[in-house]
Amino acid sequence: MQVTNQMGDIHEVPTEKGQGPNYLLPFILITSLFFLWGMAHGLDGILIPHLKKACQLNNRQSTLIDTAIFFAYFIMAIPAGMIIKKIGYKNSIITGLLVFAAGAFLFVPAADTRNYELFLIALFIIGCGLTILETSANPYAAILGPAESSSKRLNLAASFNGLAVTVAPFLGGVFILSGVNHTPEQMAAMPEVERLSYLATEAAAVKLPYIVLGTILVLVAILFYFMHLPSMKPKHTEVEVKPGFFSVLKFSHLSWAVVAQFFYVGAQVCVTSFFIRIAQKEAGLDEKTAALYLTAYGFMFMLGRFSGTFFLKFIKDYVLLSIYCIVNVLLCLVAIYGSGIYIIYALGGIGFFMSIMFPTIFSLGLVGLKSNTETGSSWLVMSIVGGAILPYGMGTLIDINHDDIQSGYLIPLVCFLIILYFGVFGHKVKKVA
Repeated sequence: MQVTNQMGDIHEVPTEKGQGPNYLLPFILITSLFFLWGMAHGLDGILIPHLKKACQLNNRQSTLIDTAIFFAYFIMAIPAGMIIKKIGYKNSIITGLLVFAAGAFLFVPAADTRNYELFLIALFIIGCGLTILETSANPYAAILGPAESSSKRLNLAASFNGLAVTVAPFLGGVFILSGVNHTPEQMAAMPEVERLSYLATEAAAVKLPYIVLGTILVLVAILFYFMHLPSMKPKHTEVEVKPGFFSVLKFSHLSWAVVAQFFYVGAQVCVTSFFIRIAQKEAGLDEKTAALYLTAYGFMFMLGRFSGTFFLKFIKDYVLLSIYCIVNVLLCLVAIYGSGIYIIYALGGIGFFMSIMFPTIFSLGLVGLKSNTETGSSWLVMSIVGGAILPYGMGTLIDINHDDIQSGYLIPLVCFLIILYFGVFGHKVKKVA
């Protein structure tokens, strides 16, 4: 039996023997959120080279796109946890969707004025909405059923995030990228009116996709408003001492999960941020063809998510995580020292083998936290700030090395070595006094 509370959530109460709660519809709704924020992140790989061109940026400046959206995770993680405790999972999800939509609609005035700072503000707002959504949906999916299958559920839901990472670059390549590129010398030789017209046209290309995205987000928020979600409050039979926000890091496996998540998100964003640039420069592909290869990368990422969900039935999650890290270290070496199209193939392989890392690290970090799950989730979401910091470092390294994009992939290589340590040693749960 279910009882609705004032926040619109549903509390699960004991039922007659044999009548368990049905979590299928709530799980489907939550999974749709994974797809939506995957669309936001999937478009970043298109936005970075596109706005670099439209706003005339260098590599370091272009990575501020990542900084804006992922720094929001760091700023909003603690407030997001507070919001969930105050208004519940359902209303938090609606809030996150509407904030996400507001940032998407702000792309219109940013494009009209070709104002890069306004684009960054819009992306920061999108990041705030995503933070609320992810802080709500990740632990919700993890506890929406038996604890022993939380990794499988998270990886299954995250597989649709991978689907979005496939769809977004394709749509971005079709509706945002023009395929028209001019060298600095050609731009300098253009008449001022022609040059400004070209740049304005490039900037305006982002408006329609983000208007459509914002509209879909509002419609999904309305759907959630009229749907009932079970309130998944943890049930404990024993008296438990609940650490504060910082003291929860005494759980060493959570601390290492936070570190691993920081470097994982940084690695993921680094790989995709410069994918189109390295495809153009090292493999000789044009802009639109490079976007198609980025779509293929997204497909490999999605395939890795779905196959990873299958493999987790037979292989321990931390073992699979460790194996995938070793493979990605080797693939990073190919990306750094290889040549031609083989670099792009290596990056596609990295997408496949890092696909399970975020949900696996997340679920391993929450093991045994019980009533500290929300606090632990906030820390794991805060660690996403790695996506704001490491790509900027990668852009700086590339600029220092005179636009040698391959050298920048040294940063993801180091990231995978750190995640490997978590998979082998750091994930182990130790008792806290």
